Amino acid sequence: MKAVPGDPSSAEQGTEGAETSETTEPGGRRRWRSWHTLWVLLLLGWTVSAADRAVTGPVVTWMIDNGVGFLADAENPHALGGLVGGLFFAGYMLTQFPGGYLGDRYGHRTLIVVSLLWAGVATLLTGFIGGLVAFIVVRVVTGLGEGAFYSNDRTLITATTPERDRSLAMGVVITGLSIGITIAIVFTPELVEFGELFLAHVDAWRMVFWVLGLATVVVGVVVGWWFRAHLTFSGLSRATLHLGAYAAVSLGLVMAVYWLGTSAGLSELWVALLEVALAVGLVLFALARKGTEIGPVIRNRDLFLLYVCNIAILWNLWFFSFWSVSIVAGAADSSFMNAALTAGFNAGAGILGFPAGGWLSDHGLRRGWGRKGMMLTFTGVQAVLTVAFAWYLSAAARPSLWIMGLLLFTASLFFNALQPVGHALTAELAPPRLRGSAFGMENLIGEMGAVLSPAISGVLRDRTGGWAAAVWMDAAIVVVGFCILTQVRYRPPADA
Repeated sequence: MKAVPGDPSSAEQGTEGAETSETTEPGGRRRWRSWHTLWVLLLLGWTVSAADRAVTGPVVTWMIDNGVGFLADAENPHALGGLVGGLFFAGYMLTQFPGGYLGDRYGHRTLIVVSLLWAGVATLLTGFIGGLVAFIVVRVVTGLGEGAFYSNDRTLITATTPERDRSLAMGVVITGLSIGITIAIVFTPELVEFGELFLAHVDAWRMVFWVLGLATVVVGVVVGWWFRAHLTFSGLSRATLHLGAYAAVSLGLVMAVYWLGTSAGLSELWVALLEVALAVGLVLFALARKGTEIGPVIRNRDLFLLYVCNIAILWNLWFFSFWSVSIVAGAADSSFMNAALTAGFNAGAGILGFPAGGWLSDHGLRRGWGRKGMMLTFTGVQAVLTVAFAWYLSAAARPSLWIMGLLLFTASLFFNALQPVGHALTAELAPPRLRGSAFGMENLIGEMGAVLSPAISGVLRDRTGGWAAAVWMDAAIVVVGFCILTQVRYRPPADA
């Protein structure tokens, strides 16, 4: 691959070999290494970007409960709110592969900085928007920028962290996802109340986007300053323009599908399905245009099965992240604040689950357990606990906040633990020079679940009057993901 100004790839590959042999001091204590600082920076990036994307669900729930904003007069508010969330992920999905591809070309640090600053500015703008269509457009634009983060973050960790700590690194860093979702769920009521000190009640939700957007911009500037030795103004500019070109086309496609669907009188469910069909078309287009170059990450049977498993993972993640406050509030007939605190157990479990799963994955690999077996175990336990939650929601006349919180926390603990294991598995199966493209393709396909989950679940809520059917569907999809995972062929690295 031709070197590009600002491209850190050669330096990353070099430091990996140079530093991995010096991880401990003579006394046996682990030394603080450069990749540990990288973990902290990327964790902060995950935290703010996750808060930006997860906040839509609690804000939509608040709008529905208070009868304000563009949901005030909606005939099916949960279906419409779910579609808004799904369209964000349509944008997020469509830059997954381009983001990874551009990271392989311009440098992964460059794309990470561009993604954070883009997302921060777009989230700030969301707070100034009025009207349904304008809100959707800005949310899609936010997702288009955030979509470049995941594949470059995973690839940069793989390139700079010793293999023995690779899964731990992925678990520690992606803990920021849970921290960010927890912040979005738990603190949205507080930020709305803060907004009411300065704004009218109907506009108080805007403060949530202003605070989180500003935080993202600050983190983007800090990360950019730390990466300054690997960045150039020309590299940042070209990467931004190139990503912007992909984003402009993607925005046009997403909004065209939305406009055509709504003009034809299609339901929110059918619009979401059309957005997923758009993603499938783009996968086929990428294969046709760059089939020779990226064929190894698309035609690899086991990688493709992992991509499909990721649909179930992201369906579950964004079903609960988007609707958990509404699920708890509706089941227990509790206040918005109490529901948010209880739902926070689901997101907060990742603060333990992500690093624990990463550590167990690396520890088990050294003992010959294999990552696939651990991922299957965690997925199986999560499936059983999700079924238990669905049964309790259906059977209990008045579900307890404490029992719901306990079930959400325990299921989420195993769910979050399995994800860094899967990321390390993807890194081992993908060719090193195409890891950015592999992670991008994995999340492009997986995000189909994130697009459909809020919308389909919202439709089921409006049609049935409760959340039990949507939770049962989530449990069934988790079980299907487990079955597909059993078919992945995996052999641990010879030097593990």
